[in-house]
Amino acid sequence: MRLDGFEGVCMRTTNGSMGEFGPELRRRRLAAGLTLTRLAELLNYSKGHLSKIERGQKVPQLELARRCDAQFGAGGELEMLAPPDQRPGAGAAGPVPDEEPLLLRVDRDGVRWPGGLGRRQLLAAGASSALGLGVAGAAGAGRAAAVPTGSDASPAEIFRTQLDHMRLLGQSTDPELLLPMLTVQTHTLRELALQAVAVDRVRLLGLAARYAEFAGWMAQEAGDNASALWWTSSAVELAEAAGDRDLGPYALVRRALVTLYAGDAVATVGLVAPVADDDRLPPRIRGLAAQREAQGHALFGDRTASLRSLDRARELFTQSAAHGGDGPALGTSNLTDPAAMVTGWCLYDLGRPAQAADVLDRECAGLPAHAVRTRARYGLRRALAHAAAGEVEHACALASQLLPLVAAFRSATIVTDVVRLDRELSRFRAVQVVRDLQPELAAVLHPRH
Repeated sequence: MRLDGFEGVCMRTTNGSMGEFGPELRRRRLAAGLTLTRLAELLNYSKGHLSKIERGQKVPQLELARRCDAQFGAGGELEMLAPPDQRPGAGAAGPVPDEEPLLLRVDRDGVRWPGGLGRRQLLAAGASSALGLGVAGAAGAGRAAAVPTGSDASPAEIFRTQLDHMRLLGQSTDPELLLPMLTVQTHTLRELALQAVAVDRVRLLGLAARYAEFAGWMAQEAGDNASALWWTSSAVELAEAAGDRDLGPYALVRRALVTLYAGDAVATVGLVAPVADDDRLPPRIRGLAAQREAQGHALFGDRTASLRSLDRARELFTQSAAHGGDGPALGTSNLTDPAAMVTGWCLYDLGRPAQAADVLDRECAGLPAHAVRTRARYGLRRALAHAAAGEVEHACALASQLLPLVAAFRSATIVTDVVRLDRELSRFRAVQVVRDLQPELAAVLHPRH
């Protein structure tokens, strides 16, 4: 397995001590001929704060350590001297569980229902899914295909169209509201497949797998990683029953998203590196894996490996576009250039917020209006980059447009960047625009139920 020197980097994490960061920062600053005032200007931190860090009176936050690394071209050495609880993987939400979620239940027919919902509640949710379909159609405004109205419309065609609507609805809806509908649709497709002839059975099982995969994403957005992984495993089983062996490797990409948001860079790269390297897989799956690999390397501060993985992802996405496909696209379908957008994401994690802001400004301008969740995800990362680059007023203006959306549709993953934005802006509490933004930040970070 190719981990691009992770073992050596990991060994450095055990040797560093929190008392070494300040003196090493001072040594590098003096060697570069920088005054403390000038370094403070370059990093967008106060001179007093940096002075206390150099003297060992304050603990450096991870974001500051990464910016210092980028400023001095230290190749991750300064970051490795940050306190252990500031390094990638520390503060993660614990190991990613392999078992089924605790709320999973089995009914008298042996059917497993996630979320503790019974058959009656799920049937009611199934009835409401027709209403949801209408809402999604209105939200789509021509984006999703119309449900076939002819008498020859097959169940597979109808459910395929409904999946488009569900994915569209998922851009602007609380994920917990969608999960019961997705559960019903997945179970219905499985039951229909058991009664269908061979050709239809394969297509219905394949669609059930895609519903389950989307349910996994919505479960993660709802903050339930255990259910997310269970749904993804179920999607793999359904896909294999349909003769599709490609969803299994893609499940590793999905699992790596859980470890990425948990802050575990090593696990993220370890999960997806073999997928990105496997030339037997479709180029889109390999491209998504390379993209996730780049994010893992960025999280660990390895700029060279991150940009190399992004270059490979770009090549694979180009191959995939040329190859085409008639099924629902795996991963997001709202980014015209996924590798470019994720480059901006990675540059922030690599301690280069100004460069990240430039890339994200350009790429966010091309996001479609209906992709609310996607616009909030990358838009808040964009605001975070501007804040870290010292453009506080612009960052607050961007965040003010997006935070009400996040509070409305909920996203456990997007909230991680809201936390970082709140921490970044906390250094500028005296600025009026920052004070004005506090109620909107609080509405997302401390929602009232």
